[in-house]
Amino acid sequence: MRGQSKKGHVLWLSLTAALYTVAVAVSNLLIPIFIDLGPLGMLSAGTLTFGATFTLRDIAHQTSARAGLGRTPIFLMIGLAAVVNVIVAAALETPARFLVASFGAILLSESVDTQIYHRLRSRSWLMRVFSSNAVSVPLDSAAFTVVAFAGEPGYDAWLMLQIVQADLLFKFGIGALVALAKHWWDRA
Repeated sequence: MRGQSKKGHVLWLSLTAALYTVAVAVSNLLIPIFIDLGPLGMLSAGTLTFGATFTLRDIAHQTSARAGLGRTPIFLMIGLAAVVNVIVAAALETPARFLVASFGAILLSESVDTQIYHRLRSRSWLMRVFSSNAVSVPLDSAAFTVVAFAGEPGYDAWLMLQIVQADLLFKFGIGALVALAKHWWDRA
């Protein structure tokens, strides 16, 4: 990916943006489906695909920087995903609380992640990814869970804590796997 032309980077950035947008939309469709992980918490099935979005965004950062495009394409990608999310949710009559929670958590956590990643651009790929995710993943999980489930019947503080716990484990894990796969791909 390093030796690609600007056109190649823009194509890679477009593909990454499409994967990111699809992952966000699929994740939101899977929100109400939970997997009981016992002591690890309650995992929303949407977390299984959403965990990849943090590192997909970081791949987009790196590609945009190599193309000399800065952060603007990243904010456009986040905005596009949010708009697509609204359209898909409206078409499928997704509960409004999920839409508001997802939209708000994405804008908040992804914007913070973008700023952190950008400030660490002189560091290694893995350092940028792991550092930015260390802040954005907990922020996303907590913000989403509270907005989506607070006040809903059956969702007390203990259950929401279990949801956040499982989210953190899987988002960090999936994000790390994607980051390591990209790291190994770049080295090959």
